[in-house]
Amino acid sequence: MLHIKSAKYVADYTIWVAFDDGTSGEIDLNGELHGPVFEPLKEIAIFRKVSVDPELETVVWPNGADLAPEVLKGLHNKKSKTPAAQLL
Repeated sequence: MLHIKSAKYVADYTIWVAFDDGTSGEIDLNGELHGPVFEPLKEIAIFRKVSVDPELETVVWPNGADLAPEVLKGLHNKKSKTPAAQLL
């Protein structure tokens, strides 16, 4: 089972996450925050309060929003597989 070891706000809607499988990196959540629980996170002042729940070992926010490690890993892997030409 995948877990988050640490997370921090980077900029805009991007966070940096370290997984317990040894991988880490930035994850852009712009366009990924759908549904009522994620609406408050569209305000940067709230989004930047990201933390790791020590019991659940996943990314959480003070309003009760959370993202499963598997979802974050999928977004991280998707970014990692984007050809450099598409990033320009």
